[in-house]
Amino acid sequence: MIVLALAVVLSLGVAEAGGEKPAPVPSEEYPLYDLVVRDKFLTSQTTMVVIERLTVARTKKNEHDYLSRESLEEQEVFENKLPPVLLDDFLFKLQAPSWLAAKFNFGVPYRFVRDGASEEPEVSLAPIPAANRRRIQTPRSTIGLLRFSRVGFTRREDQALVYVEEERLDGTGGGFLVWLHRRGKVWTIADTEVLWMAQPGEPSAGP
Repeated sequence: MIVLALAVVLSLGVAEAGGEKPAPVPSEEYPLYDLVVRDKFLTSQTTMVVIERLTVARTKKNEHDYLSRESLEEQEVFENKLPPVLLDDFLFKLQAPSWLAAKFNFGVPYRFVRDGASEEPEVSLAPIPAANRRRIQTPRSTIGLLRFSRVGFTRREDQALVYVEEERLDGTGGGFLVWLHRRGKVWTIADTEVLWMAQPGEPSAGP
């Protein structure tokens, strides 16, 4: 059995530190998550997706700096052609983590985890301490860990921007920005940019 482990942020954020549940991700963002998962990660062998509850957020100074406006402009992401209003909305939504609900529809069963630990006791995925993730042997059914941001939109909601990163337990991985366009009611992936890559034995540029 192939399991695609999908993680969306390890940081619990300020809201949870104060005992408050993070705000929920709006329903209109889930179809875009579905599209990215289907297009970039699912294979014919994938039978389970494991999703972390919280989205990526820049809740501390220097956290996820590769997602700052300065870093994106310096890297000339998408040749700096992103509509300013789209980038503004994307960056605004990185201020705090949000809560993902059971609204995914990418055609494969999925479960939620929190900080690497399953929320459901019947799931056979044991919690893995962050410091040990690259040393522990994982089942062949586990593909990797993904983290997603909230989805940024233009005012007309005809363009969207989302960040996704994959951090595999063998030390490989990468972070990507996905730019999407809508024509009529149909969303498509227009382009993807690589923000960072990691190889075995090398420190990643990600978290």
